[in-house]
Amino acid sequence: MSDIRYDELIPNNVDLSSDKRLQRALEKWQPAFLDWWMQMGPEGFQGSDVYLRTAISTAPGGWANFGYVKMPEYRWGIFLSDPEKDRTIGFGDNTGKPVWQEVPGEYRNILQRIIVTQADTEPASVEQQRHLGQTAPSIGDLRNLFQVNVEEGRHLWAMVYLLHAHFGRDGRDNADELLARRSGDADKPRILDAFNQPCPDWLTFFCFTTFTDRDGKYQLAALAESGFDPLSRTCKFMLTEEAHHLSVGEQGIMRVLQRAVELEKTSPNGDVRAAGGIDIATVQKYINYWFSYSLDLFGSEISSNAADYFAAGLKGRYREAELWSDHVALEGFHALDVVRDGKSVVDQVPLRNAMNELLRAEYRKDCERVVKRWNRALEDAGSHVQVSLPDTRFFRRQGIYAGSHFDPKGNLISAAEFAAGADTWLPTESDRAYVGSLMKPVLEPGKMANWIAAPARGIDGKPVEYEYVRL
Repeated sequence: MSDIRYDELIPNNVDLSSDKRLQRALEKWQPAFLDWWMQMGPEGFQGSDVYLRTAISTAPGGWANFGYVKMPEYRWGIFLSDPEKDRTIGFGDNTGKPVWQEVPGEYRNILQRIIVTQADTEPASVEQQRHLGQTAPSIGDLRNLFQVNVEEGRHLWAMVYLLHAHFGRDGRDNADELLARRSGDADKPRILDAFNQPCPDWLTFFCFTTFTDRDGKYQLAALAESGFDPLSRTCKFMLTEEAHHLSVGEQGIMRVLQRAVELEKTSPNGDVRAAGGIDIATVQKYINYWFSYSLDLFGSEISSNAADYFAAGLKGRYREAELWSDHVALEGFHALDVVRDGKSVVDQVPLRNAMNELLRAEYRKDCERVVKRWNRALEDAGSHVQVSLPDTRFFRRQGIYAGSHFDPKGNLISAAEFAAGADTWLPTESDRAYVGSLMKPVLEPGKMANWIAAPARGIDGKPVEYEYVRL
């Protein structure tokens, strides 16, 4: 089952040719997808040969094949991880029952909503990043951007397959709508706010792939626990591709920080900006902004929807079987800071209603590990300055903290105090303009923009100076 059929119009490992009605429906959707890609995918490079990896198997390890391909000819398709024999539902009220291969009627609407929301993020990020190729800091970074983009396109295919295969006419309509919405459009925006934010520069892109794509990792991991087996198997394979996106972001920010230290040492008065770099204080502001924006994607800290998803066995906790012993979660509470009468107090929230917050806590731990690696790199480069994550209550626009104001340490403050400190904590228009002024393309193999350090190694064992995109 792990091998992928590339001899069909739509590459797949789900025996698509055995279901002619489904095959015809997806083949009808395919040209619409390609039209969307040509309109909204990476601008200016659709005819270039790019050194990309393509999945050739869903087996663990060694599944990707590298080679030059033009992006519109990339072999997008439908790949599910291998089925697990005698798999049972691992949590909620249906614990221990066989997993579902078809959509249970009583959960049809909420499952459809879960899948559509996840699916909508995939084309949205491609749209957000479509102009970035014009200002790539190196040809290796350009290639990494395109790898992220084509894999987001494949993740869209993964979700569209589920909609077509399991939700009938409603699913087909949902799939069409995924190509009709546009990131940031006033009339037909993407579903989640973070995916309507502009991505005008590479510092934003690196923060987005570090923090927002990492939210995707945790959402996919929670859905990989699902009792709806096709969704679980789809998300398990998507997670193998998602890891690259996170690495692009983490390594990108690390290289920006390393270059800031280099320029500080060599510039008169240690002025990084005067030397054409991005200073650490500015990177910290972008970290504050995108970490906080990404926290909102988990939903409200207290959520009856999250409780219903867990109870039904549709969306579990992160690594449910490994990290938790009580898989029913009907007893117990989660301590949560809430704002009441202008003061921060602790409430005990029933565990099922705190499922979003439990997933967000795992996400934060993962982000903290990333920040530790950045700080180790700063220390190794000779810097005494470090970066940090803001408190999870800072700059929130969704959830129970959205109506209150906190500083980056998590202290409850007034609106006036927040306004007074905002320019210190978050990117200003001046900061964004400065970062934007640095965005000039450097596409000669082996060369780097002045504001970013070279990577420690190339891609797929190739040297840093390899021609990763043939221009």
